[in-house]
Amino acid sequence: MKKILIIEDETDIQELLCVYLQDAGYEAVAEGDGASGLERFRQGGWDLVLLDLMLPGIDGYSVCELIRKQSDVPIIMLTALDGEANHIKGYDLRIDDYVTKPFSMSILLRKIAAVLRRYGDGAQSNLLSYKEISIDLDSYEVFLNGSRIELTNLEYEILRELIEHPGKVHTRTKLLDNLWGNDYFGDERIVDSHIKNLRKKLERDYIETVRGVGYRVAKDAHP
Repeated sequence: MKKILIIEDETDIQELLCVYLQDAGYEAVAEGDGASGLERFRQGGWDLVLLDLMLPGIDGYSVCELIRKQSDVPIIMLTALDGEANHIKGYDLRIDDYVTKPFSMSILLRKIAAVLRRYGDGAQSNLLSYKEISIDLDSYEVFLNGSRIELTNLEYEILRELIEHPGKVHTRTKLLDNLWGNDYFGDERIVDSHIKNLRKKLERDYIETVRGVGYRVAKDAHP
């Protein structure tokens, strides 16, 4: 069982993370500030750290820097700060991934699994392909004819869900349930906006609208 250390000061997020991680088969332990998180980390045996950026006392950047002085353990940073400078600073400190609050637990669990796979056995990237589209499931990158395209987390997850099940019609409700679980409350038509953005970024209309039902990609995946 993989051991995950959560360093997060918001108790409701701590509890949510612990429940989801334990249900997913991980051992999860939470600490509420940077100092106690570092003390717990030094006890050893951790496979991954979920690290909040805005911590009381020692902030997440400093915690990350101190961890990196003694370990290459995978670190996923959790933060409400979504600016480019914050991302760059995190990656400069050698974090492995960055998740912005509020986040989908389904997406976070997939990112944790992808990071652990990369550190586990050094296997080659797990690729999912559809026509000119390639999805690297380990690095969370999407390529169109070999060129990387920028997608938001939800755009990525919707595209992955559709391409993993070619020919299957996904209703808006089902897509939201698969990606957000019980965490999403709002208008299911938000899916339409993400589909519109995906079509624009892909410069291809591979995503078909099934009127009155939902969306799909055609089952025949050959160019």
